[in-house]
Amino acid sequence: MNKVEGVILDWAGTTVDYGCFAPVNVFVTIFKNAGIDVTMDEARAPMGMLKIDHIRAMLSMPRLSGLWEDKYGRPFEEQDVEKLYAEFEPALMDCLSQYTDPIPGVIETVDKLRSQGLKIGSTTGYTNTMMDVVVSNARQKGYSPDSYVTPDDTHSCGRPYPYMIYRNMEQLKLSAAWGIVKVGDTTSDIKEGVNAGVWSVGVVIGSSEMGLHQEQFESLAPSEQEKIIADTKEVFLQHGADFTIHTMSELPALIEQINSLLLKGFRPGCSLT
Repeated sequence: MNKVEGVILDWAGTTVDYGCFAPVNVFVTIFKNAGIDVTMDEARAPMGMLKIDHIRAMLSMPRLSGLWEDKYGRPFEEQDVEKLYAEFEPALMDCLSQYTDPIPGVIETVDKLRSQGLKIGSTTGYTNTMMDVVVSNARQKGYSPDSYVTPDDTHSCGRPYPYMIYRNMEQLKLSAAWGIVKVGDTTSDIKEGVNAGVWSVGVVIGSSEMGLHQEQFESLAPSEQEKIIADTKEVFLQHGADFTIHTMSELPALIEQINSLLLKGFRPGCSLT
């Protein structure tokens, strides 16, 4: 069957939690509690990774590692990572249920894809414990994929490793990487898809990469919206995305386009120009 048979979706910033604000707010808070003021951009940069890896990546940023040395008189150590994560997890769990609303257009898009016979998998940077909250709340609000895999299921090898996608393939009995489309809202998502050999798609509006609340985005002038959309798309493409879409509502049409490419012999990662 020379066509797309499955879609693997990210969670926060792609299907729920417009702008991916649940984790980013907590990252800012735990660093502030440690005496380090981080910017929203710094807190977002590693988004999509397993959350303890995210903290490690933040501490490895030159500016933040320098601030840490200035404050504590030594470079950060693994015990610092673990201490910050020990604060991060309960703080996120306290607020996570508030950030499980499906992003506009997601429920309708998934229904349409299912009606076309596609299977819907998902990957995440959240742990199983976190996903217990997200999955149950999102289901009550109308969104529920056929499967989900967390880094806990892949021996803590989260993005950009491809293993969560492979586990979805196994669970959903998907036969070939070229017949799978991975959609996400971070550069970690894009790299995950590239490394798995699937079609890698970045969704722009509502993404962590864009980093705006829905009200903030909608209040921008059309020219400002166009610029931030173009800038976000460019980031995804620079990290290897095969395609970008403005919103999830564009995904069914994109899959039709990919099916046409597959019939012509194209595969993920091929130059389409």
